Amino acid sequence: MLSALAVLTIVVVGVMVGVEFAVAFVINPILNALPEDSAQLGRAHGGRMLGALMPFWYVGSLVLSAVWAIAGWHRPGVVLVVIAAALLIVSVLMSVLLLVPINNRSKTWTAENRPADWKEQQNRWDRYHYVRVAVIIAAFTLLAAAHA
Repeated sequence: MLSALAVLTIVVVGVMVGVEFAVAFVINPILNALPEDSAQLGRAHGGRMLGALMPFWYVGSLVLSAVWAIAGWHRPGVVLVVIAAALLIVSVLMSVLLLVPINNRSKTWTAENRPADWKEQQNRWDRYHYVRVAVIIAAFTLLAAAHA
């Protein structure tokens, strides 16, 4: 049962990492290469779509990791799971405190109502997102190593 929980946790976190990596290094660069209005509108749509899904995915990943840590408390590798869960907590805090406020503003922007500093805000979101991606990659790596 613990092995199934470990595999489920690794898959859920791994797919989340893949999506967030793709946003950072594939989707946003594609959108940024489009003409100004298209890029901003595409990012606003992506913010609405992923903004509705990601809270459940991040919290679900954290819960699965915590359950794995508790269920496997006396097993080898549990320290890696605990550290991974701590990193997932960091990613949730980063999301709530840094990324979500920018996303909540930017997902409502149109060409007519966006602020003068909209590009600066999107660049700030991107920088925070790169750090968050690194954090969740580290968590994923630790979870995979814990199960090995």
